[in-house]
Amino acid sequence: MTTPTAPAPPAIRRTPRAGAFVDEVREAVGRGLAPELTAHLVAERLAPHLGAPDLLTAEQRRGDPASYRQHLLHAEPDGSFSVVALVWLPGQHTAIHDHVSWCVAGVHEGQERERRYHLVPDGVGSRLVAVAEVTNPQGSVAGFAPPGDIHRVWNAGAGAAISLHVYGADVGRLGSSVRRVYAPPKGEAL
Repeated sequence: MTTPTAPAPPAIRRTPRAGAFVDEVREAVGRGLAPELTAHLVAERLAPHLGAPDLLTAEQRRGDPASYRQHLLHAEPDGSFSVVALVWLPGQHTAIHDHVSWCVAGVHEGQERERRYHLVPDGVGSRLVAVAEVTNPQGSVAGFAPPGDIHRVWNAGAGAAISLHVYGADVGRLGSSVRRVYAPPKGEAL
């Protein structure tokens, strides 16, 4: 009698350019540097690939009308990093959140809006304060590491936006890079 096994996860299909990028990230992550330095090196490697028409497959460019969509492009077997493409249709957004690890994000197509926050002491607790709002156009790259990585991202444009994200964690296993979700400050609207 044999024991049933779970089906193997579907193979991740990558373009040759995306495969080359993964190799570049592997080299940067393999240096074993501090999270901030690793994010900086990965951002340098991501920038030249943004906007390239051969980076993503047609499927990896598809959005979902219900919510922004995450396409896993790579999860390193040792869990040290993963690469995802996020597709944002107009008006789609994240909750206010922070991350489980360092992160690099680059806009491949369209533009994204981002509101950044600081958590400040407030009596016995703390509260969120918006400290910046930026538009990230095609080709822009940002890298960061916790703490201090609280933000909200959305597509304020009329067309789809696509961004590539590299996380210092196995998003394939975790399902997301989000550590915590925060309630918006009183009276804040997107």
